[in-house]
Amino acid sequence: MRWLVVLLVGLLAALQYSLWIGTGSLADVHRLHLSVAKQTRENARLSERNKALEAEVRDLKHGLAAIEERARTELGMIKKGETFYQVVDAPQGQHKKASRK
Repeated sequence: MRWLVVLLVGLLAALQYSLWIGTGSLADVHRLHLSVAKQTRENARLSERNKALEAEVRDLKHGLAAIEERARTELGMIKKGETFYQVVDAPQGQHKKASRK
């Protein structure tokens, strides 16, 4: 009878160890839930980025306006017949002197 009690207490201790500390424990499951939530947020962020990139690729393949916009902003190109104006701010010292006169 005494050996049976010792065996049952040992079995209970092994099950408790598995529940609280071992692989698949409550802490392990909680950590995995947090990891899945973090990965889900990261996947959503990347999915939005992919959608934006797909739209940009589609515009570049089919839309001349997107190509023209890139040429203007990134390469500084202008169309034939357009006049390019560059506005340069006066240096700080000259601007103050001009306003005193």
